Amino acid sequence: MAMRQTPLTCSGHTRPVVDLAFSGITPYGYFLISACKDGKPMLRQGDTGDWIGTFLGHKGAVWGATLNTDATKAATAAADFTAKVWDAVSGDEVLSLAHKHIVKSVNFTQDSSCLLTGGNDKLLRIYDLSNPETALQEITGHGAAIKKALWCNNDKQILSAAEDKTIRLWDRNSMEEVKTLTFDTTVSSMEYVAEGEILVITYGKTIAFYNALSLELIKTVEAPAPINSASLHPEKDFFVAGGEDFKLYKFDYSTTEELESYKGHFGPVHCVRFSPDGELYASGSEDGTLRLWQTAVGKTYGLWKCVLPEDLGTENSEQLYSSTPEIKA
Repeated sequence: MAMRQTPLTCSGHTRPVVDLAFSGITPYGYFLISACKDGKPMLRQGDTGDWIGTFLGHKGAVWGATLNTDATKAATAAADFTAKVWDAVSGDEVLSLAHKHIVKSVNFTQDSSCLLTGGNDKLLRIYDLSNPETALQEITGHGAAIKKALWCNNDKQILSAAEDKTIRLWDRNSMEEVKTLTFDTTVSSMEYVAEGEILVITYGKTIAFYNALSLELIKTVEAPAPINSASLHPEKDFFVAGGEDFKLYKFDYSTTEELESYKGHFGPVHCVRFSPDGELYASGSEDGTLRLWQTAVGKTYGLWKCVLPEDLGTENSEQLYSSTPEIKA
């Protein structure tokens, strides 16, 4: 008897959820931040989806959000031409970094000392957060708006994806372009997996895996529908993807076989990410919700409680664990 996937639904946003990110594992668990067009990024407990707080201060849609490894700092990228840095414990705004156009992407270095931003002005910016006004570095080269910019290779290099249908690898010290990948269509998402130096890219219906250092192709997988985001499991066992058909797809990474697909959202899926322990993945959608999905369905974890069939008292019950079909977090 197959177990039924029961996602946790995280409500609170009033517009589409366009980006999400997990922290690393801290002594207090791990955390999840979501970016939304309502301009109010939210912080949640990662394993349960419980709301912790909302970062208030942006005057436009928030397109990107991230947490540093220990979840003490948050950063957001917005349509009000700013990137903001926040104290993720108190919720206070620490810095507001003015840009010349909409900001789409924010990413901390591993030590949280620098912030990388990218957006519609086609520039990559590196801010030294201890001296943000005077120590700004800018990298030019993209011919259109930057959608995502990420540190890689122990923060010695930068990966950027833009509307010019390219992904570019940059050297941080020289600020020179190292290599460029060109695609037939705009790249919809990019995830960097430090363990193994893997780059996960989506464009059209394709999910592609590259070596992040050489930008050599490892493998590609075609999905049944246009994909907006994909994420690789920390152990490299699985990857998940979501897109325009409202579904979440789970694939075996080694064989690329489609294992499962789930429909829970009521609009296109814009972003999907595995938790740092790999026990769940989160999705954000046009429908304004985040949903948390179990990697191993039926396992006792977070708010999911496994109930063995003999404990249910009925042989033919389909409900194999004691969560209701729609759990609101």
